[in-house]
Parts: sequence; C-alpha cells; structure tokens
Amino acid sequence: MTFANPPLPDEGAPVQTTQFLTERYGPSYRWYVTITGMVGVVSMVLAMTTVNVAVPDVMGAFGIGQDKAQWMSSAYTATMTAGMLINAWVSGILGERRTFVGALFFFSLGALLGGTAATEDTLILARMLQGFSAGIAQPLVMAIIFTVFPPERRGSAMGVFGLGVVFAPGIGPTLGGLMIEYFSWHYVFYISLPFCVLAAALGMVFMPTRRIPRVIPPFDWLGFGLLCVALAGLMTGIADGQREGWASGVIVTRLCVGAGAGVAFVLWELHTPRAMLDIRIFANLEFSAAALIAFIFGAGMMGSTYVMPVFVQTSIGFTPLLAGLMMMPSGIMLAFIFPLAGRMADMIPASTMIIGGLLLFALGFAFMCTADVDTTFWTLVGMVMISRLGLGFINPSLNASSLKALPPDRLRQGAGVANFMRQLGGAFGINLMVAFFEVRTRFHADALAATQDWGNRSASRLLTLVEQLMQRSGLPFQQQKAGAYDYLGVMVQAQAQTLAFSDTFIIVGVLGLVALVPAAMLSRSQRRARSAAWR
Repeated sequence: MTFANPPLPDEGAPVQTTQFLTERYGPSYRWYVTITGMVGVVSMVLAMTTVNVAVPDVMGAFGIGQDKAQWMSSAYTATMTAGMLINAWVSGILGERRTFVGALFFFSLGALLGGTAATEDTLILARMLQGFSAGIAQPLVMAIIFTVFPPERRGSAMGVFGLGVVFAPGIGPTLGGLMIEYFSWHYVFYISLPFCVLAAALGMVFMPTRRIPRVIPPFDWLGFGLLCVALAGLMTGIADGQREGWASGVIVTRLCVGAGAGVAFVLWELHTPRAMLDIRIFANLEFSAAALIAFIFGAGMMGSTYVMPVFVQTSIGFTPLLAGLMMMPSGIMLAFIFPLAGRMADMIPASTMIIGGLLLFALGFAFMCTADVDTTFWTLVGMVMISRLGLGFINPSLNASSLKALPPDRLRQGAGVANFMRQLGGAFGINLMVAFFEVRTRFHADALAATQDWGNRSASRLLTLVEQLMQRSGLPFQQQKAGAYDYLGVMVQAQAQTLAFSDTFIIVGVLGLVALVPAAMLSRSQRRARSAAWR
C-alpha cells in the first residue's frame, strides 16, 4: 500500500487569484479590493500621524526631550522602510491574503503594546513593530490595486489609494487630540484598532491568495542586515548629535558605520543575484526622477506632519485637541481633491501636476514660517490647507508615473521601491528636522541671551516689572530677583524655539522647491516618450 504525501496547508482549497476573484465578483471586484486595501492603509497611516499631537504629553510623562520623543514617529517610518523590502519575499511565500491579515495582526499587537507602555523604550519598541508591519502591507496593497485596474484607470485608482496616504494625516491628529482631551495619550494608540479589524475581515474575503510553496525561496539576509545597520547608525547619530556633540567619538562612529553600511548595501545589491532592492531599476530615468521626488515628498510630508502639531502646542499654546482640529479642514479638503486629482492624473501629464503641487506645498510653508504666538487659529488652518492642497495633486500622479515607466513584470518591485523611497525620505525627514530644530534653538537661544544685559532697556524693564509683581504677591525679597531672571530665561527659550520652528518651516518649503529639479527631469523624459510614441 502506498501513501500520498501529506497535503500542504490549503492544498485542497481553490487558489483564489485576482482572476478567480474577478470572475466571482465581476468588474466590481477591483473596487472591493481597493476599498479593502485602503481601509488597511488608513489604519496604518492613522497610527503614523495620531501620535504627533501626543509628543508634548509623552515628553512630560517620561521626562524626555525632543530627541527621544521623535522616535515615536521616526522609528515607525524607519522600520516601515525595512519592512517594505521584505514584503515581496513574505507575500511570495504566504500569499497576499495571509500577508495582509498577518501584518494587520502584528500591527494591532503593537498598538496594544504602545497603549500600555510604561517606559519610553517599550513605546519605541511598539512603534517599531507597527512600522515593520505597515511596511510589509502597504506595497502589497499598492501593487494589487495597480494590477486589477486597466492602464487608463490607474490614475483614478491611485487617487483612491492616496486617500489613505494623505487624507489620514489630516484626520489623525484630530482623533488623537480627542483621545488626549477626554482620556489620555495612551488611548491615541487604540484609534487604529477598529480599522484593523474591518480591514482584516474584508481581506479574508477579497484579498487573493495562493498555496504555500514546498520550497522556501532564498532571501537576501545580508542586504537586509546592511540596510538595518545603515538606518540605525545614521538615524541614531543624527538624533543624538546635538546632545552628545556632533564631533564626539560616539556620534562620528555611528555616522561612519551607518554611511559605510549604506554604501556596502548598494554595492551588495548590485552584486548579488538575489537582490532585495533592484538598484538597476534606477537606470530607468523616468522612474529615477519619480523615486527622487518620492524621497523629497516623503521628507517634506512626514517632517511637516510631525513638526506642525508640536509647534502650535509648545510655541502658541494650543491644546492637543485644538492642534488636531487645525489639521482637520485640510483632511476634509483632500477628501474632495483626491478623486478629482486622480481623474486629472489620467488626462494631464503627471509632471505638470507634480510641479504645480510642489509649488503649492512650498507656498504653504513660506506662509507658515511667519507664524508666531499672535497668529490666529484660522490663519494657521489656511496655511496648512495650502500646503496640503499641493500634496493632494502630487500623490496620485507620483504613484502612477513611477509605475507607468516600468514593464508589467517589474511592477511589484517598482511599487516596493517607490514606497521605500517615500518612507525612507519620511524617516530621515523627521530625524533631520528635529535635529535641525535643536541646533537652531541653541543658536537663537545663545544669540538672544547675549543681548540680555542692563544696556537692553526692554530686558531691564521686564525684570523690574516682574520683580514688582512678585513683591506684590508677597514673595521674599531674596526670591524676587531670582524669579525675575528665571522668567526672563523662559521667555528667551520660548522665543528661541519660535524662531527655530520658523527656520524649520523654511527648510520644509525649500525641500518642495528642490523637488522641482527631478520633476523637470520627469517632464522632459515624459515628453520624449510621447514624441517617440507619435512617431
């Protein structure tokens, strides 16, 4: 008697490919799977942005500074970047359905861990788990949506997908502010859980699946390790540079190790036949230009999404709820703009929309750098809306143009690289902007402190008035002068922070203008492609 080999998991079940599911559900299936993926993306992007309004509360709860608190955002985006490169390998083994649902499970686990965190290290670990899970899921969703839609409708599909990428940052801070206002900062982490449950339920029905292969394909573990070392070295070196000293041995070592690992990663990916990141894909000029724009776009979007709520809470005195409400009108606006921008992306050259969006983004931050303690709420809302309007026009065209430049057999790899570049830019954007803010705060504090002497009539009059107020309140004479000097120091530090935020907003606007260079390259490349097609 002979015995058959034991069946592998799901061996007896039908393989539910996208073609099988399209035949089952009809043409509407493409929208079912798009909505499924978008709900998952919304849950992950919400978690990325809701924590930004909680930064001052977390700093107070754990007694940490900006350099440590920013890891709540930058650790998420850094591990998300790493997760994106392992996405193809994981989904190739488990299939899209298991990968999507599994990523949502671990993402939810990270949310629960973050909500119950008792130390800042546990909090950062939770954010790393969430970011890695999001990095695995998001390229998968983008590639599936791009596959199920015909070429002439992919711009519209990317517009819907982009709602999760750009609309969620608009509503995330408001939801986070509500949680802090009525509960505590811990509850910020629970906001994404209902979306995760809904996305997982829909994914079990509409996500395609496949049988698990008998032989596990090899993976580029050396390249993955080099990337992780590069990210860890560079980002921790930048984050701790101001505190440890930029010329200190530990910071120089971290930056050199990170840079060396980054170079080794690129060289290894060019050498190995099992490249995790196909560096040669950048030989396509049109894709390279779109990828560079994606990097700068990610740095500007994520950096500004982190900095703006912190600015209005620490410098202007907004509550977390008010800081979130400031972002809400731009999110509502994007709900209307994105479908329109998606349809426009199918009719207007992508480079034209990207250039227009970058100019609007830079204009918004040109206005933002003038904000101070006297700037009204609705003025700030208008500034945010201008910059977010620019993002609304950039994202659908950027996603579509980055993939249109590639042959069908490289779409999945291209989707992973495009998302990788955007998230890599986001990770370094937050990291660099916080470091820049700290450097400029110290610069302005030293410059302002140097002017606070008895020759400064404003400073001496302020000290006299504060001493008089303390005398009237009944404080002993010995404490009056010390209290007046302490108050002056607080005022100098507050002004230094406001000026540093202004400098940071200038840098964000300049990033938008710098992205015009690769946008012009993209425009030239697309014109040449159209001319060749007409011939």
